[in-house]
This record gives sequence, structure tokens and C-alpha cells, in this order.
Amino acid sequence: HPNPSHPTPTPSRPSHPPRLTRAFAEFDRINVGDPRTELVDGRPEPKELVYARRMTAALERFEPDASEALRLAARAQHVERWSIPRSDYVSGRAGYKRWRTRLMQHHAEVATRVLREVGYEGEIIERVAGLLRKQGLKRDPEVQTLEDVICLVFLEYYFDDFAREHDDDKLVAILRKTWGKMSERGREAALRLDLSLKATRLVGRALDEGAPGVRD
Repeated sequence: HPNPSHPTPTPSRPSHPPRLTRAFAEFDRINVGDPRTELVDGRPEPKELVYARRMTAALERFEPDASEALRLAARAQHVERWSIPRSDYVSGRAGYKRWRTRLMQHHAEVATRVLREVGYEGEIIERVAGLLRKQGLKRDPEVQTLEDVICLVFLEYYFDDFAREHDDDKLVAILRKTWGKMSERGREAALRLDLSLKATRLVGRALDEGAPGVRD
């Protein structure tokens, strides 16, 4: 079985058009430039390259019949993210929101350029850019699916490292916000993840304290 932390870079399903494969390869080529690394199977790999592959694999599991635009958006979710560091913006919530808004715009701009270069045009490029900007969250099913996959990848691969930097109360508040961003199907998928004991405990606490959308 393949290691879930290091999924294959491109799906092998024949339904993937050649231009999608080219786009994936170009997004990966860009993300190889990430100076930050993460250990995968004992080897350092560029962080955003690893993240992009995890996003593709998670989307394949969660929504196997995802549209071409949604597959592209998932692969480009963090493309070249390191070029706009959080430290460029003031501390606090206002600075964080400005940083996140700029990141979404940047990812959309990079994706637009790449998609044009590999042969996409018009409507699908606009659709991918809209997905990356999260336009219509909670109203657009594909934007919601992308958000669900983002949350699932965070919980499965990144929460434990994040948890080492914050106290439990802060983590429970973050989990409640994460839960509020997800659809009911996304929440059901999250509860099926093989999380660490600490993550499982904190998720349970967040739900007990009334995460959005959870009935008493």
C-alpha cells in the first residue's frame, strides 16, 4: 500500500486529461522551490510540494468524481505560498486576515498563469481562480468541497505539529472554527480519520463544547 503521507504526485486514472497532468507537473515544479522542508519517509522534501500531493490524494478519497477545475484548485491551493510570509503583515487578527486574503489572490494569480501556459482558457481558468479565492463558501458546493478537503488535510497531517505550539484551550477554539467551516459530509469524514490520541481528545472536547453545526 502507498504511504498516505507521501501520495503519488499524479493520479493514474485515465480520466485525467493531458493538460491537467501538465498543470500538476508545473504546480509541482514551482513548489519544488519552497526553501522550507518536511521529512517524509526520513527524507526532506519541499513543504508545499508535499502539501499539494496530500491535497490531491485527499480530494481523490473524498470526492472521486471531482471536476477538472476542482482537481486543479486542490493542487494549486498553496502554490508558491512561501513567497508571502506571515511576518510581512502585522500581528493580530486584522493582519492575519489581510495575509490570508493576499495569499488567496496570489494562488489564483499563479494558477491562472500556469493554466494559460499549459493550454487552458476562459471559463475553466476563471473557475479555478474563483475556487482558490473561496468565492461562494457555504453556497457553492465545489468551494465547500475544497474547504472540506483543506480541513481534512490539516487535521490528518498538520494538527499534531500545530498542537505543540498552543495550549489546549486555543486548540479547541481552532477546532471549533475548523468544524464550522466544514459540511456535514466533511465532518463525518473527519471523524473517520485515524487521528492521534491528543487530536481525538481535543476534537471530542470541541464537539462537547458545541462546535458550530453540532446538535446537542
